[in-house]
Order: sequence, then C-alpha cells, then structure tokens
Amino acid sequence: MLSINRLPDDFTDWSELLSLIMSAFAYMDERIDPPSSAHKLTEASLAQKAQDELCYIAEDQGIIVGCIFCRPEPPLCLYIGKLAISKAMQGRGIGRALLERAELEAVERGLPNLRLETRIELRENHQAFQRWGFVKTADRSHPGYDRITFIEMMKPLAQAITA
Repeated sequence: MLSINRLPDDFTDWSELLSLIMSAFAYMDERIDPPSSAHKLTEASLAQKAQDELCYIAEDQGIIVGCIFCRPEPPLCLYIGKLAISKAMQGRGIGRALLERAELEAVERGLPNLRLETRIELRENHQAFQRWGFVKTADRSHPGYDRITFIEMMKPLAQAITA
C-alpha cells in the first residue's frame, strides 16, 4: 500500500534515498548538457537538503519508491525539485500523488503557485507537466551556456488564492 509522508526527523537511510534519485535521473545522462545536479549529491548533502527544504517520500510496503523536495519561495511559489520515482514504480500515479502533496503544502502556506525547472531536451517531461497543469513561464540557461538549457514551468493554485 502506497503512503506519502514528510521525511521523518529521525530518517537515516540516506544511501537508499540517494540511490533512488540517481537511478531515477540516470536516463538523462546521455541526453542533457550540462549534467544533472543530481550527480553532485552525496549522502551528507542530501541530508542537508532535507533539512533546508521539505521532503516527502512515497513508500510501498516500507520501501521508498519516490520523493519530492519542495522549497518555499514566498510570496510567489513553492519550488519543486528532485521529483524522483523508482523505475519499477513509474506509471502508477506516484509522481502525481507527490505533486498533489506539494500542492497541499503550497496551499497551507498561502503560496499561489508551484514552480519547477526541467531540461530543454526532456520534452516528454514538459508534456507530462503540462498534463498536470503546469505552463511554461520562461526559457533559462545555466551559467556559461549561450543557449537555452532548461525551462521554468508554473502551476497556478486557485485554492491558495482563495484560501
């Protein structure tokens, strides 16, 4: 049975969480430039990221099968990063469930939008996020690049506006 919860304060299995992220992001390696920032993560930096941001994990029978990191950017949005689903569990609605939890977090904080960034090369991700209500808001470039390397997308949350 799938459960989605905030990462507990006493969480210690950073290697499992790091492995999930690295495995979920591996398909990008031959497709994107510059390389994914996931390659810079270590168990220690992931633990720090979880302290600095909000992290929710999806578990199935006690096994971590997905995660999402969220960073409040008041007054405009909740930034979504490192949304990762295990390869074996993709296509089962886990990503959508994690994004729904992020939406609840944004609404609770009175933030009117979700914001994310996705690499320009990953058109299938653009399409998936569009299906989930995100719209492209900007073209961006990583430092040192003279071409677009990623796009910004936002999802307006009507509930946050009226809450």
